[in-house]
Amino acid sequence: MGQNFPIAAPVGGTVKDLKLLIESETKVRSDRQKLLNLKYKGKSAEDNAVLTDLKIKPNMKIMMMGTTEENLEEVLGPAPDVGEVINDFDIGDDEDVKLECMEEHLAKIERRVKTYEVKKLNDPRKGKKLLVLDVDYTLFDHRSNAEKAVELMRPYLHEFLTRAYVHYDIVIWSATSMKWIEVKMKELGVTSNPNYKIAFFMDHGAMITVHTPSYGVIDTKPLGVIWGKYPEYYSSHNTIMFDDLRRNFLMNPQSGLKIRPFKNAHMSRSTDVELHGLSQYLEDIADLESFSLLKHKRWESYHKKVRK
Repeated sequence: MGQNFPIAAPVGGTVKDLKLLIESETKVRSDRQKLLNLKYKGKSAEDNAVLTDLKIKPNMKIMMMGTTEENLEEVLGPAPDVGEVINDFDIGDDEDVKLECMEEHLAKIERRVKTYEVKKLNDPRKGKKLLVLDVDYTLFDHRSNAEKAVELMRPYLHEFLTRAYVHYDIVIWSATSMKWIEVKMKELGVTSNPNYKIAFFMDHGAMITVHTPSYGVIDTKPLGVIWGKYPEYYSSHNTIMFDDLRRNFLMNPQSGLKIRPFKNAHMSRSTDVELHGLSQYLEDIADLESFSLLKHKRWESYHKKVRK
């Protein structure tokens, strides 16, 4: 790009954290960056490398190569490829708790609270609970081909969001770029629907990298970022998160509900009723003072029990 960007390396952060800061300045996605002179033991530093181990000197210039997302047509095509996960992680409860309480992870969340800016669309509503939604394979089949995005939209999406909005503020959090989220939500008619409003968008810049003993280094979506930014509105007691990947709520396992992925849209549109059922579940639990005792993975049996 031929430009200089002054960036303060995050204390105690990783190369991934640095790349996210670079992304905020250059608009080059972190996964497309190549930091040429950032070395560790003679090799290019991996994303999980801790910056303090790299012996970065004050005012050191780091050479970055990468491509921006300037061409909107690129965004309107297939979603950025964040990897196909065949088998999602099945990490034990004990490991979940350890991840949630580790000081290094809490420090990363604190930095996100201070530095990350959500894309605010509407003000939070006092007394409402919070619903956090993934996009790819949760609301939208991003890998199938179609002439229009609405052909890949999950059935009952607008009905689901309309019913949820009565009791919940709604946040869209995708592991892709903000531009991708904005374009797709517009194409699906989510941001213009008169029956509900989205509170804000969050992208991969709000995620943190964690190391799990079982599966190595992965990115996850810590709800603590939202709770830290809006402590007067949201907490672990009133937040629920839907995602097709369990790894995305490893930092907050009690708040996560693993939704069945919506794939092969053209074949499954007539049979997929996941959002219809989940609408009822959200209504059934909306009056609870706290979600802390719920087992969201049993949402279907809870629904049946309540409705009898």
